[in-house]
Amino acid sequence: MHNEEFPLIKLNADTEQITGLILAGGAGRRMGGRDKGTVVWRGQALARHVASRLRPQVGELWISCNRNTHFYSTLADRLFRDELPGFEGPLAGIAAASTALTTEFLLVSACDTPGLPTDLASRLLAPMSDPALQLSVAFDGDREQYLAAILRRPCLPSLHQYLQRGERSVRGWYATLRRERVDFSDQAAGFHNINQLDDDGKLSPT
Repeated sequence: MHNEEFPLIKLNADTEQITGLILAGGAGRRMGGRDKGTVVWRGQALARHVASRLRPQVGELWISCNRNTHFYSTLADRLFRDELPGFEGPLAGIAAASTALTTEFLLVSACDTPGLPTDLASRLLAPMSDPALQLSVAFDGDREQYLAAILRRPCLPSLHQYLQRGERSVRGWYATLRRERVDFSDQAAGFHNINQLDDDGKLSPT
């Protein structure tokens, strides 16, 4: 399912070298504690929107979640739960899945970006032909989208060390990596987050 606001784009990429990971393990504080990935937007759960756009771009699709595992199991090949207690943020979700990774690349995405570009993987992968790069992150023309990124597998052990020091900032960990940002200003709307309720209790983008 798609709409004119988020047009589908033909993908050409070697998907087998990429594992996709949807991060759906947050506490949903902006939604009154509701699990964002299960909240319905335009007729489907947010995570289902994201999964349908990522699935053709990756060899396997994983989801990091801390609740509603029955629902998420219908979308993913594998589920992972945070090893750190207390909803410690997206890095905890990446860390939980990282030890199972066998492909060279991990494509991470938030569960609340239903218009995610369908050429996200191919465009993020392009600069990773430079073996020195550890990270490729989307740039929407205004800011970097930290949860729309490709990570090279050998950099992931440093994430566990970062978390063990008590650090939780995605931006902070990325700053330790050799990185490239990829311009997606032509698809900036694809990174709009649907992550809070308006005064009428309806979902609204930020």
